[in-house]
Amino acid sequence: MSSIVVRGLDESVKARLAAQAKQHGRSMEAEVRDILTKAATRPNIGLALLEAGQATGGVEELPVPERADTARAADFS
Repeated sequence: MSSIVVRGLDESVKARLAAQAKQHGRSMEAEVRDILTKAATRPNIGLALLEAGQATGGVEELPVPERADTARAADFS
């Protein structure tokens, strides 16, 4: 199993994670592991909608363009 280290985490975030972990009855490490696993494995909503539409019929010919760009963070400055 792999490990990661997160540096520069705000103390308030750490405190909220600890409280959330306590509420769920698990260690903070287990809480963070669960959060990261859910975030990394959530379905693509666009593809889920396409598959749902295809299951009901009428969108078999709908083109789905390939995505070549990379995700980037929004700049709110």
